[in-house]
Parts: sequence; C-alpha cells; structure tokens
Amino acid sequence: MRFKCIVEYDGTDFHGWQVQPNARTVQAELEDAIRRMLGESPRVLAAGRTDAGVHAAGQVVSFTLQRAISSEALQRGLNALSPRDVAIRAVEVVDDAFDPRRAARSRVYVYRIWNAGWISPFWRRYTWHVSRPLNVDAMRAGAQWLLGEHDFSSFRAAGCDAEHAVRRLLRSEVEQRAEMITYTIEATAFLRHMVRNIVGTLVEVGAGERAADGLAALLAARDRTLAGATAPASGLCLTEVKY
Repeated sequence: MRFKCIVEYDGTDFHGWQVQPNARTVQAELEDAIRRMLGESPRVLAAGRTDAGVHAAGQVVSFTLQRAISSEALQRGLNALSPRDVAIRAVEVVDDAFDPRRAARSRVYVYRIWNAGWISPFWRRYTWHVSRPLNVDAMRAGAQWLLGEHDFSSFRAAGCDAEHAVRRLLRSEVEQRAEMITYTIEATAFLRHMVRNIVGTLVEVGAGERAADGLAALLAARDRTLAGATAPASGLCLTEVKY
C-alpha cells in the first residue's frame, strides 16, 4: 500500500529534510517512526527538500508499506511516535505510482517578517526580525515584477544542482497586518535559496536601498552578486503543495 501524508514541522532544530549522517532531519525522524511502529524501513519521499531551519505546514510525503493498515491507524501511530516538532495532519492511500515531487503542479511558500523595534517571543522562531521601517507598498510593487516565467539566476544559490534557472511564478504577494509582513510565493518549482534571496532583495526595496522597478533589470542581469542578501531560514514555511 502506498500512502500520502501531509506533514507539519518546526524546522528550527532540524538540519533540513533530507537524511544526513550525524544530523537530525525530518526524513530520518519519519522513517524511524515507521520502523518503530511497523518494523518496515521504506524510503519516505517529499514534495520539497526544505533546508535547515525551514518550516512546513503542508509538506507532502509518500512511502510504500508491505503490510495493510488503515490510514487512521497509521496517522495515530506516527503521531504518537514522532517528536513534538513533527505532526502528521492527514493520511490517505494513493496509487502506487504517486511521486510527491514529480506529481506536484506547484508549491506555495510563505515568508514572514516581524517588522518592529521589538520581537514577539511567540514569533521569534518563525520570522525574520527586521527592526528598521519597511515600505510595504514598495515591496509589493517590486514583487509584481517577478510574476511569470523568467530566468531566476540572480536569485539562485551557489551549489544549486538544477539543470536551468527558468521558473514560472504564479503568485508573488506582499501583505502586512500590524507588525507582521508576509510574502507569499507560488511557483511550478524553485531553485535553491530562491525564496530567501528574493525576500532579502525585497527588504532592500522596502528599506529604500533599491528601486522596486529595479527587479526587472536584476532578472535580466542573471547575476546573483547583484541581488540582496539571503534572508534567514527561520521566516520560511512550505504551506501547500498543489496537485
């Protein structure tokens, strides 16, 4: 039986999704929970390999079990055996060919910025604290230049193993409620650190260090050294994978 699970996790204390030697990862924790519950050791695949410190509210994973078990029993058992910073929101049986990464049509990430002279202890682990004032209207205008299909080499991290840097953005939206600024981005696929590099650049726009319409030239330049600094992982959350 092949299962699809929607998983949440607080990425603060993880070295990312993917199994690594001598490091705590989400994939390793889930595989360990399955092994302890059922005595099987399937490889758990994910829709997106989140980096160290990145959170998820809607990560999608899948794996195949040799024995039959109900979705309800599997969810209860995995939640009982998973650590407190991981939760399985939903479980369902899927076709044997289902691959959470290849089948995905798009992924949605939200990046949160706490924009105030103080930082809420409730949001410290899940935001980037930027104390200087930011012009949200300018950030919103800059974000609109990224919509559509472009070469995102200017926002591509070194060491990214993607074959090319062309990606199609379906959403690029900046909103603010009180001290919280959120950037929502949806794309067919992402490059390594792409969202965090975009956010770092948008913060420069909000701070008046870069013009909003300058993002068009930045895309055309295809030069990572011209974009802003990489925003911290703490503010980034994978919220949804669409199929």
